Order: sequence, then structure tokens, then C-alpha cells
Amino acid sequence: MKNAKLLSPYKLGRNEIKNRIVMAHMTRCHAIDNVPNQLMVKYYEQRANAGHIITEGTSPSPTGLGYSKIPGIFNETPFEGWEIITNAVHSKNGKIFLQLMNTGRISHHANIPEDAIIILPSSDKSSIQILKDAYGLQDIPIPTEMIIEEINHTKQEYISAAARAIEAGFDGIELQCNNDYLLKQFSSPVKSVKKDNIRRDIENRCRFLLEVIEDVIEVVGKEKVGLCFSPYGITSDTIYYPEIVDTYEYLAEKLNIMGILYIHLLDYCSMGAPEISFKIKKAIRKKFAHTLIFSGGYTMEHAENELESGLANLIAFGRSFINNPDLVLRIANGWKLSCELDMRTFYSPGEKGYTDYPVYTQLSSKSL
Repeated sequence: MKNAKLLSPYKLGRNEIKNRIVMAHMTRCHAIDNVPNQLMVKYYEQRANAGHIITEGTSPSPTGLGYSKIPGIFNETPFEGWEIITNAVHSKNGKIFLQLMNTGRISHHANIPEDAIIILPSSDKSSIQILKDAYGLQDIPIPTEMIIEEINHTKQEYISAAARAIEAGFDGIELQCNNDYLLKQFSSPVKSVKKDNIRRDIENRCRFLLEVIEDVIEVVGKEKVGLCFSPYGITSDTIYYPEIVDTYEYLAEKLNIMGILYIHLLDYCSMGAPEISFKIKKAIRKKFAHTLIFSGGYTMEHAENELESGLANLIAFGRSFINNPDLVLRIANGWKLSCELDMRTFYSPGEKGYTDYPVYTQLSSKSL
């Protein structure tokens, strides 16, 4: 059977998921006032055919709302919308994890509450610009360099957000350590704190991330925690550094000891970044005995081969789920995937380009 491995069930921790196809996290900017809404419910419900869904990046803190209309799950934000979303996905026998994402310095004061500050392990300013509704592209301000008290407060925000996610019905949480956002900023030798005994060697650079994971495990349990990272995800104005491979091998080893549910390894080579080599994947696989999710521009054939090789246990798809809400059914039935993808609507409000992509059966009935 074609794509047999992709379509086979898998034991993800305590959960039996119906296939090995994961819907990857994708920022879509539809959370008005940073609160999930009915349109978002429809969006996730349409895609509940995936074995495992990872939500769009959701901020655990007012300081982490780097982009306009991304959702939050901190104390001041209502989360009833998330409960409706998890119920909708569960009603379709799907599983869903909330991805926690603090954007750190990749932010603008116009996108966060008035009393919130833009934070970073150091005071380095990003050279990129960020979009703010009605203002257009804006320069990113100089962030506030975090002191120990702010570091500890930020840890607590992750802990509280993880607890709220489980209360809202999520099957677990995924911590986002990509894209020059806060967790990756700490682990980078370029952006990490240079004082208060937090230095630039690998062990101390990874300390904040590992302490956040350890604290979150204490609250929700290790079987409900995943981590997403990308060694070569050189986005924004992050740069390559020689210890990249050593850093992520170290993390894989530590995460294996901690026993988290999975590592989500994201390859940005389809977007111009260096490819994560077979050697690196094999090294991470050797050091991490639990579930590995691979993502990054996969074709069905490439995904099946990765699963057959034993390197990956699950494969995540991003853009394919945007214009193919019934992606799993199309794969299972050999139906053609839609190629119509309007990038202009990726972050625009409303249904267009969000919940109005038709399923295959609708297309078939129109052609009869």
C-alpha cells in the first residue's frame, strides 16, 4: 500500500494517534485581540484528520506577542476559545498540542500591551522590520536586557501557560525554540546573557531552555511535553556559529534523560537555509530514544522514506495543510493535492485563504 507507514497508527506517549501525519505549527494571525475565536475553531476542526496537530505559536506572556493577532494563553487572556478548539479536534478523534512561543526581541511596542516590555538575554537590536496593522513595516526597538528576576518571572509564565493549556483540554504542549525567538536567543552564543553566571559555553547557553522544560514537566508531566528546534533555522538576523551541531546533540542527550515526549526537528532548507544532513539526523536519533518528528517541505515519497528508515517516527506538514484541509484523506485515497495556494492571504484576516479551501469531494461534485 502506498504511503502505508504515513497512514499507520502510532503510539505517541499515552495517546494512540490515527496516523503519522502531523499538522505543523503555522502562524496565521487570526486571533483578534490575541483571543481564539470561532473562525479558528473551524480552521482546526477542518484539519482534525491529522494524527497530531500542533497549534500556531501562542504566547505565554504579554511580552511575547511579537506579531499582530497571534493568540495568547497567559493569565489576562480568556482561553474559552481554546477549549472549544480542543473539543472540536477531539470530536474528530484527533490529538492537539499547544505550541508555546515567546517572540523575545522580534516584536514591536505596537503589538504588545502598553505595560509590557520587549525582552532579550542581551540588549542586541534586530535589524529586521516587523509588520504592525495600520502602521506597516516598523523597525524593531532595542530590547530590555533581562536580569535574573525577569528570567525567573519568564520561567513562571511558561509554567502557568502550560498548566492553562492542559486545563483548556490540550493533550500537551510544544515549546518553540526557533526563529530567533526567546528560547533560541538564550541558546545562541550570539544573543545569550553574558552576566549573572550565564555564559556562552554550550551547557550554560542551554540552561534556561532546559530549566523551563524541567519546570513545565513538574506541572504537566514529561509525557505531555515536546520541543521544536531547528539547528539551521537562520531566520531574522540570526547567524551560523561553529558549535551548532554540538549544541543540538547536547540538547538531544539532555532531553532524552529528561524523558520528554518528542523532539520536533524542523528543516528550513526548502526556504533557503542549509539542509539538516543525514549525519545530524542520525546523531540526534542516536542520542534521543523517544519520538522524533521531522518537518520541512516534505513530499509524500520523502516522508515515507524517512519513516521507513527509522530516523523519524512522525512527519509534519505545513503549507500542504493550508490548501488541503483534508490532506490525510487525499493521501489515503490517492487524490490529487491542491496546488492553489494564495500566499497573500497567509496572514490576512477573514475566511479567505484560511477556512475556504475546498475538500476534494467538493471539487469532485462541482466537476460532475
